[in-house]
Amino acid sequence: MSRAQFARRRLLEFLFPQESDTWLSILRVGVAAQLLVFCFSIRSDWRYLLAASGGLSSRGLAEKILSLESVFVPRLGWFVNLGTQAGLNEQRVLAIVWFALTIAAFLLLIGLFCRTAAITAWLLHLATIKSGDFVAYGVDNFVTIALFYLMLAPLPDRYSVDARWRKFPAQDRHLLGFWRRVLQTHLCLIYFFGGIAKDVGVGWWNGEAVWRALIRPPFNLIPPQTLLHWKILFPAVGVATVILETAYPFLIWQKSTARTWLIGVLTMHIAIGAAMGMYLFALIMIVLNLAAFGPGVLWRQSKVTSNCRSYANTAAP
Repeated sequence: MSRAQFARRRLLEFLFPQESDTWLSILRVGVAAQLLVFCFSIRSDWRYLLAASGGLSSRGLAEKILSLESVFVPRLGWFVNLGTQAGLNEQRVLAIVWFALTIAAFLLLIGLFCRTAAITAWLLHLATIKSGDFVAYGVDNFVTIALFYLMLAPLPDRYSVDARWRKFPAQDRHLLGFWRRVLQTHLCLIYFFGGIAKDVGVGWWNGEAVWRALIRPPFNLIPPQTLLHWKILFPAVGVATVILETAYPFLIWQKSTARTWLIGVLTMHIAIGAAMGMYLFALIMIVLNLAAFGPGVLWRQSKVTSNCRSYANTAAP
């Protein structure tokens, strides 16, 4: 075997490993739960937040700015225009969009009509956050990313209703491995460049960035007087955050450090959610990390692979 053939083989083995669909089940259930919490948390303010005029975010202005960037990005204005032609007013259309997004999230949670539910949830969620861009923040982008992977990944997984009731055949394990690799690589890039961005300033090294994050409304859940008692720890927390993120793509792949690094990152996100009230952000990052690296790192992959083989035998026509 030549050196070029060996390199090609190693590349293919890395990109298309044999995987079970456990990671896909984690991603599907976690993202669906995230969407349901999102929908019900803003249910009472949905129409106020997303009204074209008179609302908090001024959807009309956000969509005009969006049109300058691209006319192809989904937005709620598309659905409002369709509803107007059908004799529905804006408020009724917004209510229908909320209901459709909630139903899509629920179907995704139980795994019924997985592909259709994933595509619908991705489209409606993306349209919502783009039209309400002035009140959206980082968590919404990560949810859209997760829905994008679900939309393209080889659904259904073996824990879904589709697989158990509708008797779908087992998915190609190499294809499952490919999409997991893409998700893993994407996460590595996110953490690495996030860490590099923190490296260039002094705020994370001397703890000032941690202090500013904890006292900035609406994330100031901890009283300033309490924070002052623990200010000596802020530099250590800032440095630990920088190291966790920057070293993530290098140490998460190593068997000797993967478990420690994954637990460290999960702990970081739990702390962010608890200290700053960013519960949805913490949830989606935990789901993405568990889906990408949990199987094989936090629990043994061999047992899961065996179960997958058994399912493949029983599900095959």
